[in-house]
Formats: sequence, C-alpha cells, structure tokens
Amino acid sequence: MMLKSGDTAPKTCSYKVVTEKGETVGHVYMNEGETLPPTQMSDCHYEME
Repeated sequence: MMLKSGDTAPKTCSYKVVTEKGETVGHVYMNEGETLPPTQMSDCHYEME
C-alpha cells in the first residue's frame, strides 16, 4: 500500500520511506490515525513494513 505525506496512518507500525525507484531511504514509526509527515525528497512515498 503506497501512502503519501499528509495521509492518515491506517495502523500503528513502522513505515518505510521509498523512492520512485523502489529504494528504501528511511523509516518512521506512526500510530494509527496520525498524519504522515513530509518526506525529505519530493518523489518519495510511504509503505507499511
């Protein structure tokens, strides 16, 4: 499931920050219902781990 900055975290877990090329460049732990923060690069999205 691809999530963008500003989306609401569907569940409490660790989310990886992924580039358009599929490279993982970071991780963030979010609680269910929290808003996903902006990524450092504009072409990135979040995926549940």
